[in-house]
Amino acid sequence: MKTGIVLEGGAFRTIYSSGVCDALLTAGLLPDYVIGVSAGIAYGVSYVSRQPGRNLEILTRFGNDRRYMGLGNFLRRENRSYFGLDFIYREIPDQLLPFDYDAYGAFPGQVEAVVTNLDTGKAEYLPVPPGRDEERVLQATCALPFLFPVFRIRGTPYLDGGAADAIPYERAFAMGCDRVVVVLTREREYRREPERLQTLIDRVYGKKYPKFCETMCRRAESYNAARDRLFQLEQEGRVLLFAPRSTSGFSRTERDTAKIKALWQDGYDAGLARLEQVRGFWERE
Repeated sequence: MKTGIVLEGGAFRTIYSSGVCDALLTAGLLPDYVIGVSAGIAYGVSYVSRQPGRNLEILTRFGNDRRYMGLGNFLRRENRSYFGLDFIYREIPDQLLPFDYDAYGAFPGQVEAVVTNLDTGKAEYLPVPPGRDEERVLQATCALPFLFPVFRIRGTPYLDGGAADAIPYERAFAMGCDRVVVVLTREREYRREPERLQTLIDRVYGKKYPKFCETMCRRAESYNAARDRLFQLEQEGRVLLFAPRSTSGFSRTERDTAKIKALWQDGYDAGLARLEQVRGFWERE
């Protein structure tokens, strides 16, 4: 039997997932396979490295720091992103709040990040290797349109994995997982609306990457259908599902530390309440 966990993206809303994962770590619960999208996996690596509370500290300490996030970062030629890439992916993990690369490298399972291939418009699943090599993959999976530059890995252009596969539970099953925990970052009742910026997306990316634009146009329909299938799998007992009680009023770039702590607490409490359920699910014959 192979166990897995799927971590949806959602920028700062993903602090809910960190709460769930931090709770699982209190009981030493880690699966064989971890896959995430965007911030889901960028935060998820701290789960794999067994560093509970690290993501919460990052957001509460640095979320309002202009080096972390702000329009001024666009003005720096070497950055070209709303987020401070060197600050987030190097200064924080290497100096300010060290990431345990050794513990991450010792994880015996597999870790993958979802990216969207701009040429094909399709999802790809890249391993997140230990050490400095993980940086480029984590940047690519988090690369929201307009807010990040296009990232090239081995010559292929990528942006945010959530465009093509926002909740990659099917990939977990394809990788041989039998028992999959899925952590959503939107409440169960949520339905995605059609992309409001589609006209701008077509204008900015359409000439060079028409397949990507087609994917973005279908994104809401694909996302809602994936959630419908997911809820059916939950009824069948093939997945165990976590979802926040409410994300109303919580921005994807939320700056209110009280709201950030509250959403993390929601995930942590849910994880603690269901520790034995998760253990039994992952250990069930």
